Amino acid sequence: MTMTYECLHTAWRWVLLCILLPLVACAEAENYATHPAAEAFIARLVAEDEFSRGELERIFAAAERQDSILEAIARPAEKTKPWHEYRQIFVTDKRARQGVQFMREHHDTLARAEAETGVPSSIIAAVLGVETYYGRITGSYSVVNALATLAFDYSPRSDFFTRELRHFLILAREQGLEPLSLKGSYAGAMGYGQFMPSSYRSYAVDFDGDGRVDIWENPADAIGSVANYFRKHGWRPDESVILPARKSGDIPDSWMNAALKPERPVAQFIAAGLDPLGDVEDSALATALALEGDDGTEYWLGLHNFYVITRYNHSAMYALSVYQLSQRLQMEGDA
Repeated sequence: MTMTYECLHTAWRWVLLCILLPLVACAEAENYATHPAAEAFIARLVAEDEFSRGELERIFAAAERQDSILEAIARPAEKTKPWHEYRQIFVTDKRARQGVQFMREHHDTLARAEAETGVPSSIIAAVLGVETYYGRITGSYSVVNALATLAFDYSPRSDFFTRELRHFLILAREQGLEPLSLKGSYAGAMGYGQFMPSSYRSYAVDFDGDGRVDIWENPADAIGSVANYFRKHGWRPDESVILPARKSGDIPDSWMNAALKPERPVAQFIAAGLDPLGDVEDSALATALALEGDDGTEYWLGLHNFYVITRYNHSAMYALSVYQLSQRLQMEGDA
């Protein structure tokens, strides 16, 4: 069967259209100027927060959907790696060495933060170490791109990231900053401590008294802000964070890794055969963890201050990494 030149030419035109039209649609979708959700968002901010429509349209005309962000948020390390692999990312000789150096460089600021909030210097430094290598790696994503992508094209948490995008734009306005110039993580977290915009506005502080709250470039403000975050979330000075435990009985599976918030008295765990390896009141509330370590299952009893660390990042492995790094910093800093 043969085709005339005209028929063949027409057929190829249809093939090209079928190929190019989806590409054009994708290119248009990358720009958030005409995205329906972005348009509704702009209208809301103009009506409720007194933003200039023209300014918001300028910002979202420059904002682009980032598929790499959608891929990254679908596979966070907390959900894809066992504890022994996760730990090796954050509790390392190099991170401990640089943490000790950071603590020496900022000794007076850390000491003042600890005195004012009750949060140990080593915990504050460890958070900054886990989050950004003490300010060395704060993220290379455009915060506008990250938050717009997750607000408008990531349905599982669209409401959360839409709220964070609003907070970010208000924050940039309050600070007199150009939103399109600001960089952060793929989730829109910013600065030394990787604060989300709502946390920045709620907990970041001007710790050095220079009249500006800056956790992007000012380590003093970053230190004070992390300490303030923990204080506001109920840190209890001079209390333990977490204790290793020994399993000697048949602990119900439903008790292990059940919740981040401590809910059972330590006495119940002891009675069931999970014994804390350290001093703790029998009446203290705890949560039990069973994690895959290098040499088999590790058992832990997380206490109130452990839960406070998880308010920073809702992951038991994250909180345990912060705690173990803090122990390294304290031990090696005193050596």
